[in-house]
Amino acid sequence: MAKFRIKAALLAGALTLALPLVAAPAFAQGKVLRWASQGDYLTMDPHSQNEGLTRTGSFQTYEGLVGYSADLKFVPALATSWKAVNDTTWEFKLRQGVKFHDGADFTADDVVFSVKRAQHANSDFKTYIASVKDVKKIDSHTVHVETNGANPILPNQIANIFIMSKAWSEKNNVVNPQSYKDKEETFAVRNTNGTGPFMLKTREQDVRTVVAKNPTWWGLKDNPHNIDEIVYTPVTTPATRVAALLSGQLDFVLDVPVQDVERVKRSQGLQVKKTNEIRSIFLGLDVGSPELKYSDVKGKNPLADKRVRQAMYHAIDMQAIAQKVMRGDAVVAGMITSPGVHGYSAAIDKRLPYDPNKAKALLKDAGYANGFGIRLDCSNDRYVNDEGVCQAVVGMLAQVGIKVDLAAQSKTLHFPKLQKKDTSFFLLGWGVPTFDSHYVFSYLVQTPDGKNGSWNFTNYSNPKLDAMFNGMLSELDIAKRDKLIADSWNIINDEVIYIPLHHQVLNWAMSEKLDMPIIADNVPRFHFAKMK
Repeated sequence: MAKFRIKAALLAGALTLALPLVAAPAFAQGKVLRWASQGDYLTMDPHSQNEGLTRTGSFQTYEGLVGYSADLKFVPALATSWKAVNDTTWEFKLRQGVKFHDGADFTADDVVFSVKRAQHANSDFKTYIASVKDVKKIDSHTVHVETNGANPILPNQIANIFIMSKAWSEKNNVVNPQSYKDKEETFAVRNTNGTGPFMLKTREQDVRTVVAKNPTWWGLKDNPHNIDEIVYTPVTTPATRVAALLSGQLDFVLDVPVQDVERVKRSQGLQVKKTNEIRSIFLGLDVGSPELKYSDVKGKNPLADKRVRQAMYHAIDMQAIAQKVMRGDAVVAGMITSPGVHGYSAAIDKRLPYDPNKAKALLKDAGYANGFGIRLDCSNDRYVNDEGVCQAVVGMLAQVGIKVDLAAQSKTLHFPKLQKKDTSFFLLGWGVPTFDSHYVFSYLVQTPDGKNGSWNFTNYSNPKLDAMFNGMLSELDIAKRDKLIADSWNIINDEVIYIPLHHQVLNWAMSEKLDMPIIADNVPRFHFAKMK
């Protein structure tokens, strides 16, 4: 143990010393913003991985047809306007005079190409546009998007489809998205060519990413930021991130550790901005496999028994986790989506009570009076204090006889493992970029069909729910649609295929010299920032 402490201390010291060398851009001119968080972008391919921090990287260099304001309203971006021309067709008028970073003109051909690329089997964004039947060029700056049935939320969904240059993609053999789970290497993994406010200069995986101001960006008139260069450094060790911020080596830390928030607040020249994130953290359960891959129960699946799932839920004292592990910076959750999402309901967002005695009784009734063993897959560099939450869950489940082997690892290993369905029990967090419950259903609950259900690692399938999800996607009557959403949430909560934990709270720590709004989707938009 002593050797381990010495090694850990030496490593932390080495990282602290190395950070200035990593973060300092070569020949930087003007205003340089240096920032960090605990993990790196998974890829620079804008259609490969629908993961929050990775989207942050994409938003710097790429854009969608529809954009986001600082208060998360949908606003014109590469499209200046959009309208439904009939029940199954949306028309998008494209912004003229826009150029890609390589100087090529942006046209309808790039939109048609990008939407179809995002529908590819490798794309983690295909579920956003699962309803899209076809996309057609009408003229150089007009496209029609045809859907299978009416889709009232298509603009919300297409806002998250980044537009690539068709010619650049063909030239560099990246017509198809990277297969991330297979660790495919392509030109788009480390290079970008978008229309966005910044241009990629340097990409060193897990070391640093540098972007420079795009001086010809169409949006500079309305967003006249003064940042010339941004240097992003992934810093895994929490203490090292905070030390670098305190010493002035960093201007912004996305995920200041909960235990250091008050310390940063008291530090001269620093500020902390806080908001509730549109993201929920929860546990997923393999309820559908005949036998769990990672359990000591053979020949059957204990998680297939609803009583076992309820027992696990009752065994978790989320109030204690919120107060002790998260230092009060968590909102206890009873559903796997948060306020700010259409369909969220405070009446539905009620947890089953913490009741270890009831948990034991349910396990006994299910035939597991002595409990059982299972592995929990957990990230340790994706969500706020994710490994700490998992450790607390392990201890609480042990109190009712469920012996949990915790496998905590980087998101670069965690997510591919989940995407290969190589898990029995896992931690996941889910934001909602469309701000509509259908997004949660289509990714996490719907039966996988090649388009939908791509993050449903529970092996749960419910044809009744699938029909309800499909119905709400095309229902134009708001009252009927809202009832479909509410009924779906009630069924999902009753089935306990996921165990809600908490709605995440954000603390962005930054220099007082940085003026940047905190945004509830945890995606910093640096074109809204200014440096003094």
